[in-house]
Amino acid sequence: MGRETERRVRVGFFDFASCEGCQLQVLNLENELAEILQHVEIVNFREAMSERMDNYVVAFVEGSITRPSDIPRIKEIREKAEILVALGACAVDGCVNANRNVLDVNDVRKTVYGDKADYFDVFDRVVPVSEVVGVDYEVEGCPIDRDEFLTVLESLLAGKKPHKASYPVCLECQIRENVCMYDLGEVCLGPIIRGGCKARCPSNGFVCNGCRGVIKDSNLDRMREIMHEYGLKWSDISKKLELFNSWSLKEVEVGLLQRG
Repeated sequence: MGRETERRVRVGFFDFASCEGCQLQVLNLENELAEILQHVEIVNFREAMSERMDNYVVAFVEGSITRPSDIPRIKEIREKAEILVALGACAVDGCVNANRNVLDVNDVRKTVYGDKADYFDVFDRVVPVSEVVGVDYEVEGCPIDRDEFLTVLESLLAGKKPHKASYPVCLECQIRENVCMYDLGEVCLGPIIRGGCKARCPSNGFVCNGCRGVIKDSNLDRMREIMHEYGLKWSDISKKLELFNSWSLKEVEVGLLQRG
């Protein structure tokens, strides 16, 4: 048993401000867990076990950074881990938590905590994990896709850099011959959101709301063409982007205006 444990890679799961749904997606890999545990020793996972150890090689971190006490904790995790993976939209982009960045933090505290507001110390701005420590890889989504997580884990165990989609959701819609949501009178973020989800939402009749984040070097020229073609304004797009991408909102707006 000791030799078997030494051969397995030690992995820890950690959570900050989030619903912890991404970790639940990992636990939902019921059929695959037996195989995973032949190669991985989970030493820290609050959702699944009470025993904890600090000698991990790979750290999967869910959640955004919202409190001063988060800083030393995430830095300690980073120092102990050879590989740190941001798990899910909260850790990667701040997700819905970052919506409060446009609000007065004192008003938010009073609304949430009432007369106990002074007992809770929070930052003025919510930030993704990469704003505080180095991140080696990111798994996007809200929640993450179980199969994608499994593929990432397999790549890491093999010593390979996991593949990351560099194309928008629109491409996957076209591959699946989906009717464009714009043609159905909907506002969809597929042209500027990172693919890799197999266009799950549009393929099931829902618009892309951007949970996988704005793709770097997005084709904003094409986005402007679509907005013009369907008579849309920036406000129509920004309302959609606010849900998961408050962190990238200004960057996209500036990019679109520069092309105007």
